[in-house]
Amino acid sequence: MAWDEWEQLKAEATQRQSAQMQLNQYPADGGGPGASDRLKSDKKAWVKAGEGTKRLEEPIGTALTKLEDGQAGLGESAGCQSVAAQKELYDSWNKYVKDVRERCKSLGGLLESSGHDLSKTDGSLKSELDAIKAKYKDTEAVGGQAKGQ
Repeated sequence: MAWDEWEQLKAEATQRQSAQMQLNQYPADGGGPGASDRLKSDKKAWVKAGEGTKRLEEPIGTALTKLEDGQAGLGESAGCQSVAAQKELYDSWNKYVKDVRERCKSLGGLLESSGHDLSKTDGSLKSELDAIKAKYKDTEAVGGQAKGQ
């Protein structure tokens, strides 16, 4: 293949990709028709969402107490497989529910602060949300799995 022919093929491919990209985006002048009218953020809504999410901590704390109360009196797990399985399940759910409670507090605080300070960039909010997601990654399922049998 001649060098000129190769350069021509590359140029045609670039033009095809540019045309596709332009079809999928609004012009750089601020968006489509009426975009500025639709893209408004209400600080009160962000704060209210944050406060509501943080308030979930109380009923989750109540659920944790009930979970702990239900576990009381189970006794030692030595020699009884069902008691050992119950303890393992309890430990797993206890950790999970505690993480859910902490996640609600963290996310609620982030939403609330976003309402107070909407000057954060999308990138900074995304990195804060990613940090919450990574910190409270769901635990692996443990119940119902055969252990070495």
